[in-house]
Amino acid sequence: MSAGLEVVRAGFLTTVQDEGRFGYAHLGVGRAGALDPPAARLANRLAGNPVSAALLETTVTGCAVRPGSAVRAVVGGAPCPVTVDGRPVAWGAVVHVPAGAVLEAGAATYGLRSYLAFAGGVQPEPVLGSRSADLLSGLGPPQLRDGDVLPLGPPPAGDVPAAGAVPWPATPAELVLPVHLGPRHTWFTQAALHTLATATFRVSPQSNRIGLRTEGPALERARAGELPSEGMVLGAVQVPPDGRPVVFLNDHPTTGGYPVVGVVPESELAAAARADAGTVVRFVLSGR
Repeated sequence: MSAGLEVVRAGFLTTVQDEGRFGYAHLGVGRAGALDPPAARLANRLAGNPVSAALLETTVTGCAVRPGSAVRAVVGGAPCPVTVDGRPVAWGAVVHVPAGAVLEAGAATYGLRSYLAFAGGVQPEPVLGSRSADLLSGLGPPQLRDGDVLPLGPPPAGDVPAAGAVPWPATPAELVLPVHLGPRHTWFTQAALHTLATATFRVSPQSNRIGLRTEGPALERARAGELPSEGMVLGAVQVPPDGRPVVFLNDHPTTGGYPVVGVVPESELAAAARADAGTVVRFVLSGR
């Protein structure tokens, strides 16, 4: 291990994430992992890491860290100002941070989540095969606090090819989510399904790593009562009693009793993770 990474400013919500933990849903353990996999993978590639390496995911306000030894770093994802000891450096590109210097990712200028990758990866102790923090279950390293120190792995051997400008995934001006109906769409009226397919919703500020909550018209139930708890999958569109759809993200519960009107394909969820509060959401239904 190289010298550690001291957290100088943790920000609103900064966590360690990798590709997540798989194969434990039957034990009530969800996936966790980076909410925006394309951005996390690109940050790791530029840092010279395998895409599975753990990195930091910040939310809105960014964070600041101080490495104990010189390290190659990349700040990507949601665009934000980046400095080393107060001097501006490039966002979305390789930055060389001297030992003891403070690398700061500022508040996102738009979008939500920025990623900080370091050569060698962040290496807290893995739990069930992953270093990801799961905010719902509490597994993995806790949300970062000022003064925390994280171990860094040794930098990869060999030189990292120089990279020019690279295309980072864009923050959507409007979030369009395809939805495969089921398994409980019959719990809703035809008028409700029409509303889901045609109405304008917006991303709620109450959204988090567990789910993207929406504001907009309520979906009318065709059936009263609640279901016994049943399995929930990533991308499930669950409808709680207030009638506003919630799209489950990586830290979602593995079971739930509110009906699921449909499921958003996993490939479409990264865009949901980038959309900040107030973004227009439209659902496109299939399987009707």
